[in-house]
Amino acid sequence: MKQLEVQIMGQSYLLGCPENGDARMLDAVNRVDMAMCRIRDAGKIKARDRIAVLAALNLAFELPERTANAAPAPLAAPVEVDGSGAQKEHPQLTTLLQRLDTALGIDGRLL
Repeated sequence: MKQLEVQIMGQSYLLGCPENGDARMLDAVNRVDMAMCRIRDAGKIKARDRIAVLAALNLAFELPERTANAAPAPLAAPVEVDGSGAQKEHPQLTTLLQRLDTALGIDGRLL
């Protein structure tokens, strides 16, 4: 495994990279850097760790769209299996997920 030194939001990182994985790793670094800089430049959030979490969520949310070239699927309602093996929904979590889907709107981004 080789190492690559990269810059994300102006900070240097030394990353492990599989052989022949340079291009994919640099593409991933570029996407993360762009996502984090976009959030930082919006000016609403200053803490690097919060910016990183929002960028990760945005990228993870976009992933199904990138791989399937289709609209992202809405979040599934959380379910719990009770003692009988039957699934039961949590109405409060279902409502929260619906509100989150609505808040994300058309582009599915937190910011």
